[in-house]
Amino acid sequence: MSERQGSGAMTANSKASAGQGRQGRQETPSKHEKKEVPAEDFDIDMKAPETEKAAVAIQSQFRKFQKKKQDVKS
Repeated sequence: MSERQGSGAMTANSKASAGQGRQGRQETPSKHEKKEVPAEDFDIDMKAPETEKAAVAIQSQFRKFQKKKQDVKS
């Protein structure tokens, strides 16, 4: 069997200490503070067949979600 690595921004090790201030509470920036976010450079081949398949799958799920959301409102 193969092990899967988490593809999210945080792993198990970084979740415990990420964004925590004194006494284990998360610090939230005030409205007036602007958070400096470094630009990330993604190297994704947009013409690759795997990328196109993934895009179609994501779009399909999004359309299903939107349709279900509209049906619930009605």
